Amino acid sequence: MSNSNSNSNNGSATSTNRRVRPENHRTRVAFRRSRPSAAAMAAASTPADTGRPAESEAKVVNETDDGFVDISASEPDEQDLLASQMDRQSFSPVPAIFTSPPPIKETHRSHTLTQQNATMHECLPLLAGDSDTLELNRHGVPRLRREAHVKYLHKQLGKLPAPYLIADASRPWFLFWSLNGLALLGEDVSMYRQQLIDTARAMQNPNGGFGGGHGQMSHLATTFALILSIAIVGGEELYEVIDRKAMWKWLCSLKQPDGGVQMAYGGEVDVRGAYCTTVIAGLLNMPLELSPDSPAYTPDGKTTLFTGLADYVRRCQTFEGGLGGKPDTEAHGAYTFCALGCLAILDAPHRIIPKYLDVPRLISWLSSRQYAPEGGFSGRTNKLVDGCYSHWVGGCWPLVDAALTGASELDENVGDDEGELPANSQRPGDPHEEKWFSREGLIRYILCCAQDQSKRGGLRDKPSRPSDAYHSCYVLSGLTSAQHDWDMTYVGEDDTILAEPRWRVRPRTGADQVFDEEDRVATIHPAYTIPEQKAYAMKAYFAAKTGF
Repeated sequence: MSNSNSNSNNGSATSTNRRVRPENHRTRVAFRRSRPSAAAMAAASTPADTGRPAESEAKVVNETDDGFVDISASEPDEQDLLASQMDRQSFSPVPAIFTSPPPIKETHRSHTLTQQNATMHECLPLLAGDSDTLELNRHGVPRLRREAHVKYLHKQLGKLPAPYLIADASRPWFLFWSLNGLALLGEDVSMYRQQLIDTARAMQNPNGGFGGGHGQMSHLATTFALILSIAIVGGEELYEVIDRKAMWKWLCSLKQPDGGVQMAYGGEVDVRGAYCTTVIAGLLNMPLELSPDSPAYTPDGKTTLFTGLADYVRRCQTFEGGLGGKPDTEAHGAYTFCALGCLAILDAPHRIIPKYLDVPRLISWLSSRQYAPEGGFSGRTNKLVDGCYSHWVGGCWPLVDAALTGASELDENVGDDEGELPANSQRPGDPHEEKWFSREGLIRYILCCAQDQSKRGGLRDKPSRPSDAYHSCYVLSGLTSAQHDWDMTYVGEDDTILAEPRWRVRPRTGADQVFDEEDRVATIHPAYTIPEQKAYAMKAYFAAKTGF
């Protein structure tokens, strides 16, 4: 979602022409590294403006600053190794689907299939628990390295080395990724309030919105990131930094007659604009009326900031079922999430999503994004798994589930006076949901493959890639989605009917919980993607204000 371009992110090739027996071979896991199977998958490539730091940036940073060097973890001593091997005898066997290549082998050879095989083979040993240096739980899954990730994200909010200069236009994104990641890990980020006040004031433009850096033009993506950062840290003094009247006029100037929204003056119109606009307007309690100088203004005054947004989103759905950035473009996981998030803010998901989207095709496409044996999600057809899609695709499921099961839950006329649902009503977490994707597979990919196990910490795309703030945020966002169930209600805690539906969350437990409770992360609002209490606090603050 960032406004900066990003490079392709492909797995590195590995030698796969011989069989390799894992070290300290254990009968509990039937695993061999075999000749590469040719699954119909291809090299990962992220389109421009998805928020990923440039590949060259991540590489050069590792070479120039000791604080960011990828230092390998120290080797354990002999006693630690012996204890680790004895502990492993009590592990549950890792399911074969996560330790074996796919049974269907493609005979055609291509560069993309070679890259897919390389990615698969770098993941297989990690998924099989083939390491004597990692602390594993009873499911053979590494524990969440919470302290290492916290330290890494705090460092991302400090002084960065010179190579980060190329990402200057993405400074608000580094704030959001790091602050949201820390919040997901349970950290108090209020210590950054004054720094964020100073930074936000310098980035705000008199004509509304926030630029990517000091003196840069306002852009919807960076404005979105900074508004969310302000919400995460919270506090009246920080809220009041936002010039809401100038923000409203600026948003009106970006609204287009076809229903879409430009990302900046003269910039592209795509589904990110629709999503960013609904999030900003929702959190800041913006008036929906258009200013007379808006390109979409009509003399009758019936056109609003939200007019035509849902129909614009509808036109972005492709024949595959996912949604592209704009009409007639390829379906992509990040754009699909933006589309669903936009609709979920405009109206209750059970009403609006089936009205504007072909839900069966959408579910088919989303389900096809999860691969075995890796367990992670890809962003497009024939692309590699990538940790960030743990959120962009994994975060779609609470919204889709609300669209499927929300009718009875969201109807205030259904159920008893205390908001209890009838016995035959379905809730998220019922068996039907597991037809769509494997939570266990996603959790295994995140904890086994997407954690940087070195002293560096942080989370990453895949094992061959370095960690970065972008992936740290979105991998953790995907983890919380897999660890929790969400549903909606119109009934408040005091049994009053709420003006708008409210999401409620509960920890998910059961057979697919392959993590320890201490590795459960905090929750975020399914549509606003920040801690739900922070989103509600900002909405309540601005809803109580009269005028601008």
